[in-house]
Amino acid sequence: MQRVRIAALQYFIRPVKSYEDFSSQVKAFVETAKDYKVHVLVFPEYFTTQLLTLGNVAGPISDQIRNLAAQEDRIVETLSQLARKSGIVIVGGSLPGFSEDKTLLLNKCYVFGANGEHGVQAKLHMTRFEKEEWLVSAGSRLRVFETGFGKFAVAICYDVEFPELARVAARLGAHFLVVPSCTDDRNGYLRVRYCAQARAIENQMFVIQSSTVGSLPMVPAVSMNYGQAAIYTPSDYSFARDGLLSEGTVNQEMMIIGDLNLQLIEDSRASGTVLPLRDSATTAEVLKVVDHVTLKN
Repeated sequence: MQRVRIAALQYFIRPVKSYEDFSSQVKAFVETAKDYKVHVLVFPEYFTTQLLTLGNVAGPISDQIRNLAAQEDRIVETLSQLARKSGIVIVGGSLPGFSEDKTLLLNKCYVFGANGEHGVQAKLHMTRFEKEEWLVSAGSRLRVFETGFGKFAVAICYDVEFPELARVAARLGAHFLVVPSCTDDRNGYLRVRYCAQARAIENQMFVIQSSTVGSLPMVPAVSMNYGQAAIYTPSDYSFARDGLLSEGTVNQEMMIIGDLNLQLIEDSRASGTVLPLRDSATTAEVLKVVDHVTLKN
């Protein structure tokens, strides 16, 4: 399959009165994606935090996040069933969940195949509020997901600001990078967006960003959200003008959809106007040619 239809969400996080309210909102998006014959549906980072409004929001936020992590199995089962029923690959945004030995709290993105089976990518770089207030730990492994239509990797929000991750994935054959994000202001959103666009250009790959929008005033760190979903492309003649295949309207709940021609990625990497992926040097190679020059004031 050379063409893959991708949908990315601007997911509105709002207070819910029951788990069923949450699952109904998720189900509606999956059913809409199926109507549009989508192959891959991307949810944003921490979209599951709306479940925090079911509990005691007056306690320490670190305790609240751990209470949410206790619902990990239930959320995973919900998404697995929806993937299996719809036949869609679902990139399940992210949720707080425990490490296998239950000693660490991680920010985990579950990726579900069309048969409901899943793999997990943990966030590898923690933002300050995750590390200092939520007490979330960093993961340690980058995973490349192989499907019948090609390979992709997941960089959760802040992770896309570290170019070596996307470079490794591209060198392992990933055609696109998925970026579930959750940002509370325009500055944070633009950090993620600009870095996502850079990853698309330097690695000659598609990059899909999904964002949270809306607000949970009673939940610290996600009390406000600024977001815009988009699909970025390499900047070359074969791709979209301005390197932008699709984007949503800022801070509105919506789904954006784009068709990715993965053969264009292969062609670009082999014979593009420039070949940044091929021409890139490793860190070790760069250090061999660095000179230090001392200048007097």
